[in-house]
Amino acid sequence: MKYTQTQMQKLVKNNKELQKRLKELMKEHQLEKNFALKALYHSEVAEGGKYQSDYQALDSHKE
Repeated sequence: MKYTQTQMQKLVKNNKELQKRLKELMKEHQLEKNFALKALYHSEVAEGGKYQSDYQALDSHKE
């Protein structure tokens, strides 16, 4: 599975919990949004993360 910023943005946009987590990451680690999105991907999506199936579903819709 490959990280795609636009796909990750869509996932976060559609999920209140991920929106909250993104804001926490940005504040806690003083990250820009793009870096926080990537960190969120690695912690919550990649490698069997909680939102992996939702992320993959977005990928299948764009084809």
